[in-house]
Amino acid sequence: MSMITAKGQTVEQAVQSALEQLQVSKDKVEIHIIDEGKKAFLGFIGGRPAIVEVFVKKDPVEEAELYLKSIIKEMDVDVTVGREVKGRDIHFTLSGSGVGVLIGKRGHILNSLQYVTKLVANRSTKQYIGVTIDAENYRDKRKDTLESLALRLAKQASNTKKRIVLEPMPSFERKVIHQALANHPYVTTTSEGAEPHRHVVVSPK
Repeated sequence: MSMITAKGQTVEQAVQSALEQLQVSKDKVEIHIIDEGKKAFLGFIGGRPAIVEVFVKKDPVEEAELYLKSIIKEMDVDVTVGREVKGRDIHFTLSGSGVGVLIGKRGHILNSLQYVTKLVANRSTKQYIGVTIDAENYRDKRKDTLESLALRLAKQASNTKKRIVLEPMPSFERKVIHQALANHPYVTTTSEGAEPHRHVVVSPK
């Protein structure tokens, strides 16, 4: 149950009744007062109870984790999900014998899981929540691969005097390329195209 309508002699009593029925603390809910009620004259004439609607706030971290686990369950792979929360950033770690299936070629499946899980985490909150999903330290390994690729392509662009267009990448991977070549003396980098086909271009200066 995520919402309940409750009555009481006062608004405070109505809210307390709702909290007891929902079994949550006050900081976990939103309260809408439907009727503030009216105290009865002489204790029994013309009075009416206060009425409130109490909604349990959605926890974006819990929603994101449940969604990720549900996808993994549907894919029927042997993987467990670890979770670490720092401020408004959630870091999920996947481990198990089937983790390779969830990484996919060049991390495409892992990136897709991260994208949709981030959407779920942010659909019921006004403050942006970052979501990272990693598996077998893939993110660090991919970062090293992209940095090596960036340096090789910079050398090629510098030698041939021709721009090099990379394959489409998610924004956090494009950022690795840009940062790796940010201070390169002979090339510059730009991002071109529209999502999901946005890509990095390495150009000679």
